[in-house]
Amino acid sequence: MDIEEFMNNVIARNPGEKEFHQAVKEVVESVQPVLKKHPEYENAKILERMVEPERQIVFRVPWMDDNGEVHVNRGFRIEFNSAIGPYKGGLRFHPSVYIGIIKFLGFEQIFKNSLTGLPIGGGKGGCDFNPKGKSDMEVMRFCQSFMSELFRHIGPNTDIPAGDIGVGGREIGFMFGQYKKLKNSYDSVLTGKGLNWGGSLVRPEATGYGAVYFAEEMLKTRNEAFEGKTVVVSGSGNVAQYAVQKVNQLGGKCVTLSDSSGYIHDPEGITGEKWDFIMELKNVKRGRIREYAEKFGCEYFEGMRPWGIKCDVALPCATQNEISLEEAKTLVANGCIAVSEGANMPTVPEAVDYFVESKILFGPAKAANAGGVATSALEMAQNHVGIPWSFEKVDEELHQIMINIHKNSWDAAKKYGHEGNLVIGANIAGFLKVADSMLDQGLV
Repeated sequence: MDIEEFMNNVIARNPGEKEFHQAVKEVVESVQPVLKKHPEYENAKILERMVEPERQIVFRVPWMDDNGEVHVNRGFRIEFNSAIGPYKGGLRFHPSVYIGIIKFLGFEQIFKNSLTGLPIGGGKGGCDFNPKGKSDMEVMRFCQSFMSELFRHIGPNTDIPAGDIGVGGREIGFMFGQYKKLKNSYDSVLTGKGLNWGGSLVRPEATGYGAVYFAEEMLKTRNEAFEGKTVVVSGSGNVAQYAVQKVNQLGGKCVTLSDSSGYIHDPEGITGEKWDFIMELKNVKRGRIREYAEKFGCEYFEGMRPWGIKCDVALPCATQNEISLEEAKTLVANGCIAVSEGANMPTVPEAVDYFVESKILFGPAKAANAGGVATSALEMAQNHVGIPWSFEKVDEELHQIMINIHKNSWDAAKKYGHEGNLVIGANIAGFLKVADSMLDQGLV
């Protein structure tokens, strides 16, 4: 396959969607060894079909603020690929959301979901609504308006959304309530639900725990462990919070957290009452990370990211493209030996290449942060049988899934001549299951 020609066609058909172009290029480059060995995929135009969503839904979301002013946002749902199961992927509420972001996330979700080994296809959605600074009533009115359109496109065997940036338990609750009212049916149609009404234990922890479990597996390949390691974490939302908790449990020390305003550096580690403070600050008070520095007397760096802090392991858990090439070079120069991506595509392509060339243990997002969607699928399983599982059972299932994802990615990379390169390995392992399913199902 001529990669340049393929990408030129993708760019021409999807102009201005740079994040989507970036995600597609990584996969197309990674699966070239597979296409050479299996021409049937190229003959059936599997990649050409994969990069074209099965369905793209765009809709308006009118809502009223507390002062009676009407606002109009734009909502999206990209149902990308259902070859191995119903569409599954989160909803993102953030002002940066546009169709290119949603397509990038949905495309990544195809392979991430495949890697879990569970029967879930790839999808993603969201809106350019910003929940920050909004009252609970404003968020409720927005969510009800959003779901008043989305409900007709989703269902427990069709498309099962979840949360993402800007969509937590509050938003999931408001949307589920509106869905239930409109459909007059208690479907297991959203995941990340409250424990009292169909949610799963470990779901809040899952993405952060999973990124750490994946990093643990990478470290084992070099006879290393988290014990005694200094860990730098970006973000301070759900993923970052529970990544910190799991690192602490494994004997490591997390020294940074960040938000859109800057980052804090606490050399003593974010443990005990400090972690409790973060949980209340971000989940209840919805405050800024600088308040941590003010309370505990550590350094706060306005408008900066934490990748200049010396560490053994880096866990980017904030957002896409947050580690630049220069920051990657700084991490390596400062002795970082492993990077596990808790966020979606947080490392720019040049930085990924640098990590791989530098023989850094690098866990790409579609593998390392698959714990969230994996546990969402476990929530679906509990909903279908109507029996909740214990925390220990769900955590054990999650841990084993992350071990399997690492093994399958490692084995695929080795089989196709790129031993140790988990970027290529994860893309190949995720691609093969979906590609074979598409071949089995014909031209649909």
